[in-house]
Amino acid sequence: MLRFLYTIAIYLATPIIVWRLFTRGVRYRGYFSRWRERFGHFPDPGLHDSIWVHAVSVGEVNAALPLIQALRRRYPRSPVMVTTVTPTGSERVRAQLGRDVFHMYLPYDLPRAVRRFFDRTRPALALIMETEIWPNLFHVCGERGIPLVIANARLSERSLRAYAPIRPLVKQALGNVSHVAAQSHADARRYRALGADPERVSVAGNLKFDMPIPQGVGERGAALRRNWGEQRPVWIAASTHEGEELPVFEAHLSVLARLPDALLLIAPRHPERFRSVEHSARNLGFSVATHSGSEVPDRGCQCFVIDAMGAMMRHYAASDLAFVAGSLVPIGGHNVLEPASLAKPVLVGPYTFNFEEITASLIEGGGARRVESARELGAAVLELLRDAQLRQRMGMAARVVFARERGAVRRTMVLIERIYARSNEARMRHTR
Repeated sequence: MLRFLYTIAIYLATPIIVWRLFTRGVRYRGYFSRWRERFGHFPDPGLHDSIWVHAVSVGEVNAALPLIQALRRRYPRSPVMVTTVTPTGSERVRAQLGRDVFHMYLPYDLPRAVRRFFDRTRPALALIMETEIWPNLFHVCGERGIPLVIANARLSERSLRAYAPIRPLVKQALGNVSHVAAQSHADARRYRALGADPERVSVAGNLKFDMPIPQGVGERGAALRRNWGEQRPVWIAASTHEGEELPVFEAHLSVLARLPDALLLIAPRHPERFRSVEHSARNLGFSVATHSGSEVPDRGCQCFVIDAMGAMMRHYAASDLAFVAGSLVPIGGHNVLEPASLAKPVLVGPYTFNFEEITASLIEGGGARRVESARELGAAVLELLRDAQLRQRMGMAARVVFARERGAVRRTMVLIERIYARSNEARMRHTR
């Protein structure tokens, strides 16, 4: 009955969902492509006994990449399918994995769309990244005997509270989950509180610690610095959201008052906001260049807008320090491990609940600092840009924390191998 009522609500909300898809497509054309896949309509790809990995967007795809590579090595005869929700996630899959995997958009959680999806893809194993709980999708997995693992599972206190009104429904959905491989002990505790079977929850660590550092990224960063001016102070504000650019620009103005040749690199989180951020910077009087216009801003450039996807790591490498955004507004923060892996000092705002334990580890280890406002951000950036030894100490401390926490892929693969083997044995018994 709970799932029936939920399904009625989803059907009633479908016009709103379609309208949201349309409005996003107006700002970012990628949302208009392959929209039929979101309702389970796509040509049969001819997959059998595939391994299915679902990763919502860019961040989840990045976390999943080392696990996908490990799965392909361990099960070379099994086709791998990767689903995403956002076009930027789709672009990331294609850029990193190309034709090595079959990619499509995950259908909305409508019963007929979900069944069409399973009828055409026929997965033998399902891996859902982080915090995606879809009652109809999970029900069909259970109904068809498809082992389902929530990998790199995280659940913030905020999300736990948000699920409270529908907790019985979520508990029912989690009953179809073979295992929850949590990022941290806090995440494991919250999944148990949400209704997951305590015997099926364990801590495997965060897969993002196992992400490979792109080969030659340091050299590419150094080349950018040579073009911009090697002695220039450079800082990056990464993955900014609406409500964060103005504080970042205010912080940069305070930096420029003391360091007139300082350069700000700013990377908006969503492509549809690239132009508005560029216009805001120009309206505030900054000398602005953009990635799409030129990768070599001249010596007079004060603000460089990174209006491209997949360019973050080399720009981290080219920076003296990184402010990881999504944290000055209550988004929950973004991936602090990317700059940490390159031994860059990290600054974050007050809202980091998406990366709670990782951020705490970096702060406790001396690799990161928390700021509460534009004024504090400007002061911290200025202090770090003026003190090379402090930057080096914080950067090395961040790198130590990153290296110490690696190993989640190995631990997750042990769980997957055990669950997959058990499932295969059960299928063989059933077919005899």
